[in-house]
Amino acid sequence: QVQPVESGGGLVQAGGSLRLSCAASGRTFSHYAMGWFRQAPGKEREFIAAISRDGGNTYYADSVKGRFTISRGSARNTVYLQMNSLKPEDTAVYYCAAGRSYYSERYYYTESDYGYWGQGTQVTVSS
Repeated sequence: QVQPVESGGGLVQAGGSLRLSCAASGRTFSHYAMGWFRQAPGKEREFIAAISRDGGNTYYADSVKGRFTISRGSARNTVYLQMNSLKPEDTAVYYCAAGRSYYSERYYYTESDYGYWGQGTQVTVSS
């Protein structure tokens, strides 16, 4: 099985950028669709972005569309989340998730589609 491991979180001013990385521990992400979720204090975890197994299809929550970009590394063992124009409301713990996918072109945006989760990385955006 695969274990996602996130990195790249931190403190940034509003309007700034961060790039989160998600590395595969154990196996590569080759057979998995990937997603990013986040959980702000006092709120439920929410979907942010997803990418298909082949990397050809992506999907974003309306709250981040046009500002965040999900991508897969060429070595198939890393997934990235580029976050631009950050806002204080983006402050949250960000989680990377992997979901076994038999369809290379499909992406998923519900938590139940993902069987493997990272521990999360904190992103704090100051105003």
